[in-house]
Order: sequence, then structure tokens, then C-alpha cells
Amino acid sequence: MPWDRRQQVLMSPGRLQFPSPFVVRIPFDSAFMLRRLLELIRFSHTVFALPFALLAALLAWAYRAEVARQAANEAAQQAGWRWIEFLGIVLCMVFARSAAMAFNRAVDHKLDAANPRTLSRHLPAGLVSLKAVGAFVAVASLGFVASTLLFLPNRWPLVLAVPVLAFICGYSFAKRFTAAAHFWLGTALFLAPVCTWIAIVGFEGILPAIVLGGAVLFWVAGFDIIYACQDEATDRQQGLHSVPAALGTSKALRLAAVCHLFTIGLLASLPWVYTSPGLGWVFLAGVGAVAVLLVYEHLLVRPDDLTRVNVAFFQVNAIVSIGLFVVGALDLALRLS
Repeated sequence: MPWDRRQQVLMSPGRLQFPSPFVVRIPFDSAFMLRRLLELIRFSHTVFALPFALLAALLAWAYRAEVARQAANEAAQQAGWRWIEFLGIVLCMVFARSAAMAFNRAVDHKLDAANPRTLSRHLPAGLVSLKAVGAFVAVASLGFVASTLLFLPNRWPLVLAVPVLAFICGYSFAKRFTAAAHFWLGTALFLAPVCTWIAIVGFEGILPAIVLGGAVLFWVAGFDIIYACQDEATDRQQGLHSVPAALGTSKALRLAAVCHLFTIGLLASLPWVYTSPGLGWVFLAGVGAVAVLLVYEHLLVRPDDLTRVNVAFFQVNAIVSIGLFVVGALDLALRLS
């Protein structure tokens, strides 16, 4: 084929045109579909869980370096931070959340279509197909499992990959049979700092990660209860289980406040269980700021006024997660400098 003809073929807007019977279509809208899928899973909301995983990673790296220092193991001490582990944590978090969120959208698409608040979501609105979402779940799941290979020779991430993925995806069915679905979601995010610690140092000295994970559990459960107050009537109509549907909005908001009290208590106790190398006044000052933000979050929402739920849910909680990571990182930096 002459060169100018090849150029015409390659520049054809919708397909590669070969002599009949060969016609090869090029999916030029792939980037647009990916954008819609990322919108469907609210990719930007990865910011809620990722900072806690990274904070657990900082704690685990510092712990590993401190243990190595005490053992006079210079080689291990120099390997306190490893870029390959950082990459593995980020990839695992992104792929796991993407798979679970897309799976949730697929499982709930009929429920979303029957709820006026969620009717405009991508699947009910026909912006993406169920087949495309299913393929996205499969790719993200494989990406998650593959990303655990970055932690070898530590095999625990690979061993736990499928059970962890099954648990976080299982949340999508929880509200069909239990009002404790909010705590299932919280436990799914509890796994972020705990699994991060396991990926870096195994099960040794894991108590700080469990305490941090517990704080995340109650934090997530609390704000998910607040968010679910918008659907109290709809959940009852559809036979779904939630704390607001079971207790009413007023009692649900009080339970959310109790959850956030547990969050503050667990965060405040973290310096007492993470003693090597430890956390100090900078982190505790950050915990105080988180307490103020959570109080503000509850002041935004009242049983007779849920119009500011999105502000409480998205903006305040993004500041909480990122801010706590920043103060934790600063505290460790000052302590280790």
C-alpha cells in the first residue's frame, strides 16, 4: 500500500479501512468511557481511605527501622522506607476501592433506579452499561491481586487478597439483611491500615494498626449513618436495612455521634500503643482538631434539616483523613529528625 494511502487509513475517524472484507473498528471513545466509569465509582473519594493506609505505612516503616536500629541491623534500618512498598500500597488501595465501588453500583443499580436521590447515577441513567461495569470490576480485581505481588517475598498480601476483596465487595449485599451494614463498611476500611501493616512488617507489633483501623471503622460507620439518613423513607419502602430505617433519624444521628466519640478515643490512645518510635504532641493536637471537625460535622446535620449532609460527608471528612495523615507524618518526621 502506498505511504499516502496508509496515512489516510490511520487518520480515518472511526475505523481502519482495509480492502473488503476486512473492517477493523477502533474504540476512540475508550477514554470517554473510562472517565464515566471513574465518575461512577467517584474515584476522587479514594482520598477518604488512602491517607489512613499511608499513615499506617509510615508507622510501620518507622517501627521497622526502630526495631532494626535496636538490633544494630544497619542494612534493615536503611530499608525502613521502600518505594516498591509505597507503590504497592497505592495500587492496592486504588484497585480494591475501585472494584468494590463498581461492584456496589452494579449490585444496587435497580435499587438506585427506584430511589429519586440516586436515579441520576450512571447505571440507572444509562450512561454506562452493566457489561462495562462488570468488565471494570474484573480488571480492577485482577489489578488488586497482581499489585500484592509487589510485596514479595512477604506472601501475606497475596494470601489475603481474595478474602479481603470478597469481604469489601460483600458489603454491597449487607443492607439487604442487616442494619449493621454501616459497620460492615467501616470494617472494610478498617482493613486498609491493618493490611498495610501486614504487607510491610507482617503481624509483628500490629496493635497500633488495629487501633488506627478501629478509629477508621467508627469514623466511617458514623458518617455513613449520617449519609443514610437521607434514605430513611426509601429504605423502608424497599425493605432495606439501615440504622435510620430501624431507629429513625434522630436516634441514628445520636448513634453516629457515639461512633465518632469512639473514633476520637481510639485516635487519642494511639500514642500509648505505638511506642516505638512513638507519637507525640503534634499528633495529639491533630486529634484535637479532628474532634472539632467532627463536632462541626454533627452541627451541620439536624433531624429536620438534612440539606447539608453532602458538606458534612465529603468536605469535612476529606479534611479529617488528609489532615490526620499530615500531622502524623509531621510528628514522625520531628521525632526521627
